Amino acid sequence: MPIRSMTGYARVSRSLPSGELTLSIKTVNHRGLDMHFHVPAELDAVEPAMRAAIRKKVVRGHLQLQASFRRSNGAAGTAVINEPMLLAWLESFREISERCGLDAKPDLNQALRLPGMLEIRSESPAEAQNTELEAAALSAAVEAAEQLDRFREREGKAIEEEIRARAAALSDLVARMEDIRSRALPYFHQRLREKLTELVGGAQIDPARLAQEAAILAERSDIAEELVRLKSHAAQTCDLLAAEGETGKKLDFLLQEMNRETNTILSKTGGLGETGMTLTDLGLAAKAEIDRIREQSLNIE
Repeated sequence: MPIRSMTGYARVSRSLPSGELTLSIKTVNHRGLDMHFHVPAELDAVEPAMRAAIRKKVVRGHLQLQASFRRSNGAAGTAVINEPMLLAWLESFREISERCGLDAKPDLNQALRLPGMLEIRSESPAEAQNTELEAAALSAAVEAAEQLDRFREREGKAIEEEIRARAAALSDLVARMEDIRSRALPYFHQRLREKLTELVGGAQIDPARLAQEAAILAERSDIAEELVRLKSHAAQTCDLLAAEGETGKKLDFLLQEMNRETNTILSKTGGLGETGMTLTDLGLAAKAEIDRIREQSLNIE
């Protein structure tokens, strides 16, 4: 199953006898599925079905669906004044004028601009028009969801390629650190013995005890286990990209573990001379690759 980006856009139009319907969907990053619909009142009844259609294609992301309907001139029908509303407005106008002692006449143009004063009544039955519009809106939502899905798959493919490249670079850095560690292990032991000798200040100490303490300290400063886990996590990253489910959330947890291992490596390689500095540089480079993977993973569904 290909991974998908949470960023996408789709736009669909429908031409109806009564007008032009336009529907667009825009998605961006979000921890869960957060849907916001902005539709005209005529589509209130079909909105639940539109939401269900979107959920079949979108699992995570902040989604905005915008729908607009522009009636055509041919479907405008007859303009009818809302007579009860106009009479009530005129009566209120006269009462206020008399109460305030104003010599003013009502302006019919202003009255007609009031919302609901002028109604457009179509010659076609309203119920038939609404049914046609709702069916077109649901069809447009399904098509837009499919279009959005294709868009997010294309974006997801580019993200996957980037993450795989970063994971490969991380594996290479781990291999270099493993090579340096294996060649420098005797050096680490020698340095630790020297430090222990300095600490005891030339006092006599059992050589076996000295070797034992040096071995314990060497084990504590060894990064072998961290490197093994980090290499395993890098491989798991590629496995997750090929697996089903919410890849983005799983990657987020894995990246936290990778950061933890890298931080431990950096804490252990300090104070080990030139070899330690080289390992530190490689550890910092590994941390940078992990951060780049995280940046990309934040956009995966």
